[in-house]
Amino acid sequence: MICTSSHLSSQLLIISPHKTKPTIHYKCHVSPRMSLDQQRPPSSSSSSTSPTRLLTAVTKLLWGPSLPPGLLVSTVRTSWNAAWQLMMSQLAPSDSSGSYTRPASKFFLINNPPSTANLHLYVGLPCPWAHRTLIVRALKGLEDAVPVSIAGPGQDGSWEFTNNRNPSRDKDIPVPGLDNENGCKNLKEVYKLRKGGYSGRATVPMLWDVDNKDVACNESYDIIQFFNSGLNRSARNPDLDLAPVELKGKIEEWNKIIYPNVNNGVYRCGFAQSQEAYDTAVNDLFSKLDMIDDHLGGSRYLCGDTLTLADVCLFTTLIRFDLVYNVLFKCTKKKLLEYPNLHGYMREIYQIPEVAATCNLTAIMDGYYKILFPLNPGSIRPVMPSGCEHEVLLRPHNRESLPSVDRNTPVYIS
Repeated sequence: MICTSSHLSSQLLIISPHKTKPTIHYKCHVSPRMSLDQQRPPSSSSSSTSPTRLLTAVTKLLWGPSLPPGLLVSTVRTSWNAAWQLMMSQLAPSDSSGSYTRPASKFFLINNPPSTANLHLYVGLPCPWAHRTLIVRALKGLEDAVPVSIAGPGQDGSWEFTNNRNPSRDKDIPVPGLDNENGCKNLKEVYKLRKGGYSGRATVPMLWDVDNKDVACNESYDIIQFFNSGLNRSARNPDLDLAPVELKGKIEEWNKIIYPNVNNGVYRCGFAQSQEAYDTAVNDLFSKLDMIDDHLGGSRYLCGDTLTLADVCLFTTLIRFDLVYNVLFKCTKKKLLEYPNLHGYMREIYQIPEVAATCNLTAIMDGYYKILFPLNPGSIRPVMPSGCEHEVLLRPHNRESLPSVDRNTPVYIS
């Protein structure tokens, strides 16, 4: 569960995790918005000798207003397909059928818990796997205990640290910045600081052991489990448990559905390198979304009336679905907006202030559309879908009226 490669306004629902029945009140604030009607004057740097104008002049000279000759089209198509296969083999390794196979994480906490509480978290905002660690960190109140450095995707797909000269207007929204712990220029440099160095993929999220100068973990689910129960002495919300003992079995059952078919399922669609692989992935994805939507018609959260780690893992894919996956990853059968229960469920989780404060929707779109060159060669970012705008996400979800369900209700995995 790794990643290799929205500004808030209006009212936010606040849920206090310390009470059996959460106290609900609202924060209201308004963020200034720029007029979309304002247009910049033509740049003085444009000239008749620009590369684009020169290329246009050459093509008109060669074949006038007609379409490029067939031989040129077929040559470019063949060359592009070969280059695309080469880039995809590095970006998204596949098996013999063309199905995407996600590289495994290298550092786990299960058998190697950190020997120190002096830890630092590295994340990237577009990455759904990193996003889940930010959410659990915020819900548990670990911001002071586990500082964070936010990397941004570079043009080559690596994670880089930059001095952000254009911070978000909303100071609560995370933005990429500098490496606050090691002062490195990119994440690969941080990985190489460990004893013996490192030559593998420099992925996020990554939990850094400050005292031992080593990677403590880069497996997202290990990190959120550790944040949930391993740092309660340092947490502001130690009583919040996102994986209660009585629900662990059900959480595991949901994870077996969500991870391969939804979390990784959207990547299996977007990174498929054959029609057969894509068809299989998209059918798996939407059959499970249909099933989950039906389940949520009678259950407030996946495991009943309690927010769990399974919900966090599903949310980080859902919040990106209409923003990115529906278009760029060709998950086009339905928009999330067309699933009434899933969309309401996603809005309810978003409206928890600690969750909304981790969602930089503009950075998410930039991180996919402007960086994944093999999927979007022009790097043009489309307009944000209206259903993903902050004001829409704050609409009443009415899910608090759903009855509590029996926690022993089985989850059917097909």
